[in-house]
Amino acid sequence: MKAVCWESKKNVQVLSVPDPSIINPRDAILKITTTAICGSDLHLYDGYIPTMKKGDILGHEFMGEVVELGHAVRNLKKGDRVVVPFTIACGNCFFCKRNLWSACDNSNPNAATAEAFYGFSGSGLFGYSHMMGGYAGGQAEYVRVPFADVGPLPIPDELTDEQVLFLSDIFPTGYMAAENCSIQPGDTVAVWGCGPVGQFAIKSAFLLGAERVIAIDDVPGRLRMAAEESQAETLNFNDQDIYEKLTEMTGGMGPDSCIDAVGLEAHGTTIDALYDRAKTALYLATDRSHALRQAIRVCRKGGTISVPGVYGGFLDKFPFGAAFSKGLTFKMGQTNVHKYLRPLLKLIQNGKIDPSFVITHRMSLNEAASGYSTFKNDKDECIKIVMKPELN
Repeated sequence: MKAVCWESKKNVQVLSVPDPSIINPRDAILKITTTAICGSDLHLYDGYIPTMKKGDILGHEFMGEVVELGHAVRNLKKGDRVVVPFTIACGNCFFCKRNLWSACDNSNPNAATAEAFYGFSGSGLFGYSHMMGGYAGGQAEYVRVPFADVGPLPIPDELTDEQVLFLSDIFPTGYMAAENCSIQPGDTVAVWGCGPVGQFAIKSAFLLGAERVIAIDDVPGRLRMAAEESQAETLNFNDQDIYEKLTEMTGGMGPDSCIDAVGLEAHGTTIDALYDRAKTALYLATDRSHALRQAIRVCRKGGTISVPGVYGGFLDKFPFGAAFSKGLTFKMGQTNVHKYLRPLLKLIQNGKIDPSFVITHRMSLNEAASGYSTFKNDKDECIKIVMKPELN
């Protein structure tokens, strides 16, 4: 089969690789019908996530048709059309039973590696380094899905792939980020980063009752989408001081909640942003936390910092004293996707949201290398790319 493979930093290629096969009785094999490039994939592309190996198959946002099942999978049948959570979970451990699916204790066969980095391991992830399990991803013609009796969600025929694909990651991720803010009527929520996760965080904040959402980015197309699709107020961080402007817009209080949908590759024009870039360029730091610093500084006293943006290592010049003095609450982590699949599917079925609004580019799997470059460099106002193996 053909698959998108990580070859080295900033080098992905579509290669011929062996087809996947059933390894465990709880496995399924899917024929991929639609997949996508995620902003988190760019952290792999840029070389920020360790333990990647040449030839690793990328992709954690995908859906498809069940073509083979292990004998222990009784809730699916061949021909079912399903969407798959990017987090892999067993369904039986301490954490899964508490709806903390991304903390699953049994789905990462390389848990010792993650423990060496982080103290404990989270769940396995599709296509996201050997530290997170070394699982082949879904930017391919076929994929093996472990614990298929727990993860995949059957999709009604009346919904298109593009309407439901993002249940695999970015819609639940944006929704959980907003939910973590414990939004109250009248709240103002500020969102750093108007990429796909940021767009869903904005939509979700309004769905959960926010009165105002202020979207922050420097890419005109992203800011325009936030304004036109969600009626968010927008700020370009190149044009104004974000702290001063947000303080002014909130009557001197600061936003009730701040969502960092940027993560470890934040950029900006302030001194600390330039400092971050210099240190990471010299391999003296792992993460650029400029957006998170801004969020901490401007969030109102007693407010919440929600972090769906991926961080990989250690943060330098982290203003923890400000966070302590202001009594901020922090909520973050990989998304507990399984928890949100059915409730968010219902929102789509009821017409509350059509997640396909974020799609700006469609291409074949064969075009993946150019797709990564386009997405990375914000070419052609690219916000979200979906790929169809059948177009090859």
